[in-house]
Parts: sequence; structure tokens; C-alpha cells
Amino acid sequence: MKTRSIIFYLFGLLAFCSCDDMFEPADENNRQMEDLAKESTYAHGLLIYGYDRLPYITNVGNQYNWTDVATDDAVTNMKSSTFLNMATGTWASDNNPMSQWDNCKDGIQYINNFLQIVDVSSWAPSAVSKQQMFVDRLKGEAFGLRAILYYYLLQAHGGYADDGILYGVPLMTAPEDGSSEFNQPRALFSECVKQCFADCDSAIALLPQVYEDIENESEIPAKYLALGANFSGYNLVFGDKARGLVSGRIAEAVKAQVALLAASPAFRDQSGVTSEEAAILCANVLKRIGGLDGFDPTGNIWYKNKSKLEPSAPEMPEILWREDRHKNAEQERENFPPTLYGSGRVNPSQNLVDAFPMRNGRPITDAQSGYDPKNPYAGRDPRLDDDIIYNGTLFRKATIITGTYPNDDNETDDNINSISTSTRTGYYLKKLLRDDVSPLSSSLIEQQHVYPRIRYTEIFLAYAEAANDAWGPNADPTGIGFTAYDVIKAIRKRAGLGTDEFGMPLAEGDAYLEACAKDKAMMTDLIRNERRIELCFENKRFWDLRRWQMPLNETVKGMKIDRNEDTGVLSYSIIDVEERKYDSSYQWYGPIPKSEVLKWSALMQNRGWR
Repeated sequence: MKTRSIIFYLFGLLAFCSCDDMFEPADENNRQMEDLAKESTYAHGLLIYGYDRLPYITNVGNQYNWTDVATDDAVTNMKSSTFLNMATGTWASDNNPMSQWDNCKDGIQYINNFLQIVDVSSWAPSAVSKQQMFVDRLKGEAFGLRAILYYYLLQAHGGYADDGILYGVPLMTAPEDGSSEFNQPRALFSECVKQCFADCDSAIALLPQVYEDIENESEIPAKYLALGANFSGYNLVFGDKARGLVSGRIAEAVKAQVALLAASPAFRDQSGVTSEEAAILCANVLKRIGGLDGFDPTGNIWYKNKSKLEPSAPEMPEILWREDRHKNAEQERENFPPTLYGSGRVNPSQNLVDAFPMRNGRPITDAQSGYDPKNPYAGRDPRLDDDIIYNGTLFRKATIITGTYPNDDNETDDNINSISTSTRTGYYLKKLLRDDVSPLSSSLIEQQHVYPRIRYTEIFLAYAEAANDAWGPNADPTGIGFTAYDVIKAIRKRAGLGTDEFGMPLAEGDAYLEACAKDKAMMTDLIRNERRIELCFENKRFWDLRRWQMPLNETVKGMKIDRNEDTGVLSYSIIDVEERKYDSSYQWYGPIPKSEVLKWSALMQNRGWR
């Protein structure tokens, strides 16, 4: 749904309506809540503002919305980046680029106001069935949106206070006004989780799993048939045109995300949610697509399936929820190497490159992997070629040289630390970028892009993580029909691991996976590594490290490649690029904004933050 366009439309409509004041001044030109209840267009605007506050970071052209550069997966060459400054020592309760406090709380206030009037607003007053269908759909959307906003608040601000209790955020389920008590304490983390679950359940009860047109009245739910609904009216409310709005399946997926967060090591002791519960909730989502039968065989390269990115293309089976398609060249302009007229902003790290195994499935640290440090990119996981531009990569018919020597055209701008837009690590971003875009203004070629909010691969990985933690690699007490091992096997098989360069199975198969299947701890590490690879540059790593309670301050490394001018032989040296200055003793949990703690005496800060 094009929320910003709708908002601009609503403001335009408001301005147009107020033109009468030129001829006869109004007594008051501010609409009150009772007025909104009478005017559905304005009432709907409250819900639209809720959508507009969704915290999904999807526009990769905007580097201020790029969290991976604050982790061990990447750095940025944009020296003014708030994430760079945060990662190198400036993260504080009054300087927090990861904060969701104001944005999400504003969204919740809009949603609460909307829920107060949705039942009495006139959506289709001439038809009882349409009125009820609109009320149900809009109310279901609102509950789903509120759950999402609370989920992101918990992720960013949930944590332990000095009293040793795990808190979430203040719970608001009714709109605040001038008479409200604003000095509210934080609710327990477990109470916030229960509220998220309740809102998801309300959304699921009111919304269809998927918005799609029906062909006859036999498909209309009995509730609406009894009110006189026909299939054209049902399609108007719940049909194809509503795609992109919060649906039942989206609410189920959000509930699973909340459960995984709550069952993670950082929160599980006091969250009230177990890994068993999280696995079951993930399984509920995956059952909707037939489990592994619905696993998209090209889901790992959704961003470069060009024919499927066009507006006329059907929905991708990999993407559970997405933004509208956008035709632009912004993310390429920001991230292409300099010789391709880009700014090279996101620089993948050597740390991340080392996380990609060999094609035989073994980590590069495994003595049987066949890894050659003198030829480090040979025989690697094919996903490395999909996601990262490394020295010698052929991209857009150009050979990108990130070493310290010129390319065939005697260009050195792509070299490590050559100019301000060059890579700092020896790598450029490739994932999410289209090679048929030209960002140069004089020969601009824009293409369609899709920005996922939730991918099915994320839910499969969440199930694997929770199921392995609850029951080990090979158990399936949910009856979903597959195990944590089965999920990771499918993901690695899709990537081409356990095969040779021609895609033929190796004699040993994926022997490393089979070893992990016998050891829960090894499987845990493997699942986390697969999640790191599959979801890299999708703004997951920062939050994953914290909920897993893994080190935040790992120094980011790069690769310096020199060439002997006499022999042409390349030499590879791993270098330190950026020291991370996090303190894991308390920064696994984000701060409550300092201004809020100073303002409200009942609001407790998380331990360690001042």
C-alpha cells in the first residue's frame, strides 16, 4: 500500500475542503475525534498514519537506515553515518540511532485513536454487510499494526533494569489525551509479549489469511452471508485490491517473530515464552504453505529474479509480506563501485566472507574443507558470488579490482581505500542490486525493486532455531513433517552446497551437515551461521547478535590484495578495518531514551545505561 501517497492525498483533500473558509470563515478548522467518526476518509487517515510508522528498514539507498554497518558484517565509507559513529563508541541513551521509541509510540497512539472510532465510523452506511466487513478488516489491520509496533519497541528497548527484572515498555491500549497520566512505568517484558500475542490473535480472527478475489457466494464466510453479503461486495473489502495490507498470515508471522525474540537467550528467563512455543508458532505459519513443499527453490536470489520483479509478475512464493514495487536506481547509486558510478557505501567485511563455507559445505576453518588462503574465493559457497563483489568479480561486464593494483583500463578507484567512495574492506555489496541499472544521471536506467518485510526463509530459519533449541536437530513433536535438520538441509541444498561446480552431488554429500545433525550445539552454530548468510544485509544481524548474547565488539576485518608486478602473483593479507566499541555487559539491551527517563520518574532505565 502506498501509504505516503495516501497521506499526501488526505492532506490535499483536507486543504481542498478548507477552501470554503475563503468565502465563509469556519468557527473552527480543527477536526475533533467526534468529527473523524462521522467522516470515514479522515478516520481512515489515522490507520494510514499507523502504517506510515512501520519501522521496516527496506530502502537500501538510504544509508541512515542501514544497520548492518554497525555489526561485524560490514562497515560504511560514509564517515557521517550515525551507525558508524554508534559502532565506534558514541552509542548512548541520548544518542541512539537504533531507537524505535518515538516512531512506534506515535504509531500506537494513532492506532489506539482509530480503534476508539472504527466501530462507529460510517464505512458503507447503505449496506450492512459492507459496513461490517470494513469494520472487521480495518480493526484487524489495526490490531496487527499495534502488535508489530510493540514488537519493534521490545526488540529495541526491552531489557533488565537495576532491580534484576526484565521490562518491556509502557503498555498503551487506549488513546492518550490531555487528561491522561503520562508518568507510566514500564510493563514487564512478559506482559508486553502477551499483549502482542493478543493483538495478533485479534487480527487473525478478523482477517482473511490472504486477500484474494472469490468467484461465487459459496466462498463468503457465513457471518457475512447472514448479513446479505454478495461476492462483489466481499471482493471490494477482502479481495485482491487489499493485498499489501496486514492480513491473517502476516499476523501469524509477526506472532512467530515475537515468540522467537522472547524465547532467545537474552530474554527467555523472564519472557514467559519457551522455544517449544516459538517453534509451534513458526510451524503454524509454515503449514499454510505446505511446509517444505512450499519452500521456494529460488528464494535465496529473489532480488535478481528480474522477470518476477516486474509489476505484472505474480507474487513471489519467497515473500510473505513486502512493500510496493519501486522503480528507481537509488540503491545502485549508493552501492555500486565507483567505476560503475556508485558510492560504494556498504562494504561487506572479511568476517562475513569467512562465514561462507566451501562448496562442499565445510567451514573454511575445517581441515577437510579444501580452503586455500592463497586462492580464497575458489570453491566457495555459491551465495558468496551472489551477495558480494570481491577482487576480480565480473559485474556489469566490468572486472572489479579491489586490490592495490589497477584494472585493465588502468583505473584504481575501486581499489581499497583509493578514494572516498572506495571500499574500506576490499569488498562491495552485490546482494539486492540489479546489474541492469545505470545510476549515472546522463544515462539513467531505473528498474523495479521489491523490498520484503517478511520472507518465508526467515520463518523457516526461526523454526529451525527454536525447534533445535527445544528438541534437538531431528525431532518433530509438532507434526509439521520436518525437523530443524530438514530445514537447514533444504536451505543448503538450494544454495548448491554438497555439489561440485557443475551441480552434481559430491560422493560425501553435505558431510558437515550430517555431523551437525548428531550434535545439538553444532547445529545451533550452523543455524546461526545460515541465518547470517541467508539474511545478510536485511537488517537482522544487529538484533540477532544481541538476542543470542554474542559478542558485539568483534573487530571488523578486510582483505588487502597486492600484486607482484614481475610475476603477476597475488598476495592476500587480512587487515583490521574498524574497531567496535560495544560493551556486551549491558549493551545486549538497548536504552530507554534519556529524555524520557528524566521526564518521567516512573520510567526505569535499563541496567548500565545512564
